[in-house]
Amino acid sequence: MAATIAFNAVGAPAKLSARFSHLRRPSPLLSGLRSPPLLPGLSRQRTKSASFSSSGIRAQVAAVEQSSVAAAKNVDAPVVVVTGASRGIGKAIALTLGKSGCKVLVNYARSSKEAEEVSKEIEAHGGQALTFGGDVSKEEDVELMIKTAVDAWGTVDVLINNAGITRDGLLMRMKKSQWQEVIDLNLTGVFLCTQAAAKLMMKKRKGRIINIASVVGLVGNAGQANYSAAKAGVIGFTKSVAKEYASRNINVNAVAPGFIASDMTAKLGEDIEKKILETIPLGRYGQPEEVAGLVEFLALNPAASYITGQEEGSAELLPSFVFLSSTCFRQ
Repeated sequence: MAATIAFNAVGAPAKLSARFSHLRRPSPLLSGLRSPPLLPGLSRQRTKSASFSSSGIRAQVAAVEQSSVAAAKNVDAPVVVVTGASRGIGKAIALTLGKSGCKVLVNYARSSKEAEEVSKEIEAHGGQALTFGGDVSKEEDVELMIKTAVDAWGTVDVLINNAGITRDGLLMRMKKSQWQEVIDLNLTGVFLCTQAAAKLMMKKRKGRIINIASVVGLVGNAGQANYSAAKAGVIGFTKSVAKEYASRNINVNAVAPGFIASDMTAKLGEDIEKKILETIPLGRYGQPEEVAGLVEFLALNPAASYITGQEEGSAELLPSFVFLSSTCFRQ
């Protein structure tokens, strides 16, 4: 809500000024009389009073200007929906975008306490956030999630499809339920969220969608046929949707990380972790914040407006391992 203070100086019309000009001429009787000089103390008091009054006005104007700027920034802040934002990469993305001034809907499936903490941290840095518990593989949950963002902030400008699960196992032992759960959440969830958010973006002819895929969607990984298939589907989906929505000024991209420090990597044994790190040129896991930095660029930076239909990352297949390196892979 903006406010403006204006000061107008209004001059008298020329004719009116001329008509009363004789009143300003000194009378002969009064010309010899002089007003007594003001006492020094009184003069200084009036000067100080005028000075205080002037400085008070300047302070009020400055305060109004600051509140107006803050209000304008608040109105213009992009509205972002981040799925699976209570932990790991999703949490880092939500915090990064929130601290950048975005209004963030923090979606979670089960970790309500962690999601609330993410929202509180965003608000502690001056941002706006709300949490929404819902399963993105269910159409009714997705529709309610988007409606929640619209009811709170009027629109959705950016969608980050991050929610995902793993149900690892060799194909010969994999149950259909393990396959279906991963496909439903990791791939169908991306479809449902994109379709719901894109309806809003198409109307205003503007929007950005970033899908969190994985390097295994490009090169595969033993024991992750379900996860690899879902992430490969996300990459193909991203390329197709980017072509469909390009004419509406909607950018659709995917980020394909490799080994990123997470709850999963924290549970790995020391020997397995050592073998993994030996295959990574940098000798360490990637950090969620490093993925979030790329997502922030694709979501907010004007320089990313000509990037669409791309998967950002790189891959190298070593025995059973894939990882994200420092160069960019485009296809």
